[in-house]
Amino acid sequence: MEEQTSMYRIHGGSEITGSITCYGAKNFATKAMVASLLGEGVTRLCNVPPIGDVNLSLEMIQSLGVNIEHVNETEISIDPSSLSTSRVVLPEHRSNRIPVLLLGGLLHTFDEVVVPNVSGDKIGKRPIDFHTQALRQFGAEVEMGEDGYVARKTGRLQGTRLSLPYPSVGATENSLFLAVKAEGETIIENAAVEPEIMELITMLRGMGAIIFTGPGREIRVVGVSQLSGTFMHILGDRIEAASWASLACAADGEITVKGIRPETLGNFLSYFREVGGGFRLESEHSITFYRERELTPTSVTTDVYPGFSTDWQQPFAVLLTQADGTSLIHETVFDDRFGYLEALNTLGAETEVQTTCPERESCRFKGENYPHTAYIYGKTVLEANEKTIHIPDLRAGLAYIIAAAITEGAVYVTGVEEVERGYGDIVQKLQNVNLDIERV
Repeated sequence: MEEQTSMYRIHGGSEITGSITCYGAKNFATKAMVASLLGEGVTRLCNVPPIGDVNLSLEMIQSLGVNIEHVNETEISIDPSSLSTSRVVLPEHRSNRIPVLLLGGLLHTFDEVVVPNVSGDKIGKRPIDFHTQALRQFGAEVEMGEDGYVARKTGRLQGTRLSLPYPSVGATENSLFLAVKAEGETIIENAAVEPEIMELITMLRGMGAIIFTGPGREIRVVGVSQLSGTFMHILGDRIEAASWASLACAADGEITVKGIRPETLGNFLSYFREVGGGFRLESEHSITFYRERELTPTSVTTDVYPGFSTDWQQPFAVLLTQADGTSLIHETVFDDRFGYLEALNTLGAETEVQTTCPERESCRFKGENYPHTAYIYGKTVLEANEKTIHIPDLRAGLAYIIAAAITEGAVYVTGVEEVERGYGDIVQKLQNVNLDIERV
């Protein structure tokens, strides 16, 4: 018998007002767990989000023999002294992108590491070529085996100079894990510089790593023979914060978002202002978002930080359905990320996806025939009448919830486990801002 999944019933149209506290960023919390394996003492992490991806990552790490203690719901301690195996097994046949990072996280301790081949969200091709290339430059051998990727080394990894073909977040993280305990100096060129990367560098420095950041996306690492444990606070989730901002503006409401550092939102705040959103800085970790004027269209190109994040574009697209005119989103990070627009169209949105790039814009997908440019024609009234939409991936999931919140009538959103692996207490948070939502 096919397993029945839960769903959200959302009745939109109510006045959205109240406050939401963001959890710690998934995109840093899970990487901090991998970093803790490099130390020779206990690492304590606080503000860890109680979400599916974190639990999955903890299960994987615990299966390696690592001792994990839950101090409370959002604080854990990780003791890698009992690390006993380098063969990574996915629990319950589920997937995220952490296994590939364990290649760098474990290869200093073991001469051979085996990790399963996983792909994460279905948002386009996500090859690990950049990771395997980096491993080889540090002196490791990498091959695809029956059980996944196998990395081997003879002796200590050697520092190197590597230039990433693209400033990939994951490849930068893996390169840092490899470099901090490699012999000699490593130069990482064309590195990612997202806030989560900078937090990871701060954490590794706290463990004893010697890392210098320079201009032009260059990171220099002087390898050390050992690292210690540390304490790290997980920064607030900037992707979640931008999503609630988009909800407040699209619904013509007001949401105070707490637990977020405003500087991590970067260019989002400028685009938000440009289309008609307003915000007040309430404190160093609190921002109030609202609609300041009638919404106008804009053109957005996603890019690596400090550009407009690819994970911001889905909720922002919902906001643009309420702007008067034609907006454009040009996706340059993933090659197939607009599948979620079809469900928005069933609610009354008018969107169109094309394979061509906007004129005068450089793009690594130019001429590749990928569906990576979207036109959003507004303003449209979204209507439901008991319609059901299914969540295809994590970030699209929150966009669907925002769309349902501004839709007249009831919407049933299925596949909620997909969104709950990245966001915690969704129902309670949205009830706190007066949305009629329940999990059924």
